Amino acid sequence: MAGSLTHPANSRNSFDLEQAMYPETRGPHSVEEVIAQAHRELRSLLEQRMQIVQRIGAIKQTISGLANLFGEEVLDDSLLELIDRKPGNRRPGLTRTCRAALMESVLPLTPQNMCDEVRRRRPDLLAHHKSPVASVTTVMNRLVRYGEARMLRTASGRRAWQWAASNEVEIVPVPTSAHSQSLAVAQRPAR
Repeated sequence: MAGSLTHPANSRNSFDLEQAMYPETRGPHSVEEVIAQAHRELRSLLEQRMQIVQRIGAIKQTISGLANLFGEEVLDDSLLELIDRKPGNRRPGLTRTCRAALMESVLPLTPQNMCDEVRRRRPDLLAHHKSPVASVTTVMNRLVRYGEARMLRTASGRRAWQWAASNEVEIVPVPTSAHSQSLAVAQRPAR
């Protein structure tokens, strides 16, 4: 058999690929140990990815805020594209529009708030959706899975979302209509 196939950078965290592929040449490591090590490494990488996504979100939010204060002309086209503001050949879809609205909002948004914001930004975007609230809810839940958004509950138990890079607060006002407000309570993610 050839020498070790393990990448040198991963040698202390990974088992020998040849041993995993050819059980008859396997050393003292059991399948359970290989699986346990792979599980630990996968968890670690997923945690790193979430931290990176949250950091990217914080930087995008900072750049977006600066563009709001000083005007988009202070940013070049490539940076505008990176923060989802550059109008390109392709019109932004629902996910991109929800992401931008959430990133720029100082308050958490309920599904109805998000639909209103999407309609304000792109009046035609939700026109073909049978249930705009369900479509927005699906997008927002996906952004939560990506680590870009955080789900909260209003005092009445309704869902609301906040940009993940925003400072988390325990209780925040959430506009529910033009004349009323309720409170959203942060729901801590299960670990």
